Amino acid sequence: MAGMEIWQIAVALAVTLFAGFVKGAVGFAMPMIMLSSFASFLPAELALALLILPTLVTNILQASRQGIGAAWGSIRSYRIFIAMIVLFIPISAGFVQTVPQGVMYGLLGGPIVAFALWQLSGKPLILPMHHRRLTEGGLGVIGGLYGGISGIWGPPLIVYLLSIEAPKQEAVRIQGVVFLIGAIILAGAHLVSGVLNAQTIPLSALMVAPALLGQRLGFAAQDRLDPVMFRRLTLILLAIAGANLVRRALMG
Repeated sequence: MAGMEIWQIAVALAVTLFAGFVKGAVGFAMPMIMLSSFASFLPAELALALLILPTLVTNILQASRQGIGAAWGSIRSYRIFIAMIVLFIPISAGFVQTVPQGVMYGLLGGPIVAFALWQLSGKPLILPMHHRRLTEGGLGVIGGLYGGISGIWGPPLIVYLLSIEAPKQEAVRIQGVVFLIGAIILAGAHLVSGVLNAQTIPLSALMVAPALLGQRLGFAAQDRLDPVMFRRLTLILLAIAGANLVRRALMG
């Protein structure tokens, strides 16, 4: 299937199961785990294709876990960030085959690591409320630009939610909403770009089942996490994800 060997499919399924668990527990990191792992044994475009459908499906469940009304409230509250994601993912998706991946990974990973380590050191970065909308829009642009090229648009949103100290349930829900909208745009954009095609769509669909199983297990873990531990785990995962992006940039 699309040139993948049996062992590659088995490893991809296992990685997706783990990525689904992490997403269920903290609300993000699934595409980052999948992309960084897949890219170690698959071509970059195939690695990107595999994550698109499981990302789409798991975000539907995450966004609607507290009901449609709560999801709609999150859309209204974070409409500026969402608008920038919707606008800039399709713009940058057209450059997926021309922009050096290493450069993009480095520019995204470095600031993420610095932010996460700063927060973990006990020096939180809290945004003044009168700067909130400007920062929200700017981070949305960054997320959209990176999302179309790499399939990763989560870190800028996580940085924003941590900075405004969003409550755990709200943070996970808005991540699901934003990631869902971005996933729909990403899937459409890469149907056009050719990354999703007759060969890669069945493989991406194959990843949905382990992603859902992992997410269900992760939801159970998330419900047991207190807000302080949830924030700390989020920062640790953010730092790891950023460091991995830097690693890939240096290798590229």
